Amino acid sequence: MERFADEATIEVTSGSGGNGKVAFRREKYVPRGGPSGGDGGRGGDVVFTIKRNLRTLAHLRYKRKFKAENGKDGGNSGCYGHNGSDVIIPLPPGSLIKDALTNKIIHDFSNNEEDFIFLKGGNGGWGNIHFKSSVNQAPNKAQPGKAGVTKTLIIELQIMADIGLVGFPNAGKSSLLDKFTNARPKIAAYPFTTKIPNLGVLTVGDSDIIIADIPGLIEGASKGAGLGIRFLKHISRTQILAFLIDLSDDNYLEAFDILLKELESFSSEYPDIPDLTKKKRLIVGTKTDLLDSNEELENTNRLTELIKKYPSEEVLGISVFSGDGIKELSGAFIKLTKETETGDL
Repeated sequence: MERFADEATIEVTSGSGGNGKVAFRREKYVPRGGPSGGDGGRGGDVVFTIKRNLRTLAHLRYKRKFKAENGKDGGNSGCYGHNGSDVIIPLPPGSLIKDALTNKIIHDFSNNEEDFIFLKGGNGGWGNIHFKSSVNQAPNKAQPGKAGVTKTLIIELQIMADIGLVGFPNAGKSSLLDKFTNARPKIAAYPFTTKIPNLGVLTVGDSDIIIADIPGLIEGASKGAGLGIRFLKHISRTQILAFLIDLSDDNYLEAFDILLKELESFSSEYPDIPDLTKKKRLIVGTKTDLLDSNEELENTNRLTELIKKYPSEEVLGISVFSGDGIKELSGAFIKLTKETETGDL
């Protein structure tokens, strides 16, 4: 996972068409053979395809130039040149293709995973067989093939998940993902353990939910602080946001407001991305086991205080260590996901 890559700049070139041929029939009993030059073959296309087994853009780190094959030149006796082979570029689901000069989105694979032909190969040139006329029985000209086109593109990967886990570093996101799913993110008691988005699948009955553990945010993330906006964009395609609040932290009552403010700032900076604050969400108070075991915290029911501060939000408390609240949280995730699918939100 150290090779995770969510952005790459590549150069793509369509194939040039083959040149038409100037040739004449040269047969023993046909002294005045007419033109017989064949057409050039068509150049190959630049095609993007989705491969569901790809999870990152790491394969584009080592190969940044892609060129389709040129068409072959036309031959004698009216023979056409072979068409050039297409260049096929595989991408993971959720990829965006942008023009590197204008930053304009060319294609979005979030909703449609059919192959996308970006550049057509150049047409092959006509051979001199096409230029015969009543006044020119032996034309000595043919067309060159049409040249291929080169473009520089930015490929971006935006993780597609049902639920995104949002919170400060060490809020318990990776531990929750590990508890819920078959993902095995790196877990340790220091900030920024998670430096890449992790995906896992929560299975409850016949329902599967994809959960994304987004690297921890800090105040100022929308301006690039900490791991910054590089990972905020991954939240944009999640259906639901779960804000994880560390109840053992002294600033637990301010955490949600700070996180929400960062999402608001990010959405205002990037209006072309769906407003993150408008997504369905819930607040999850983590590490409730510490409230009972820590002498400094045991006299304060911090979960109750969090619920009281946000009466209009759905607030749940969990402990990954003891398992308290995990079943209730998985049920809430299932419920919210189904409501999103049926449009009941």
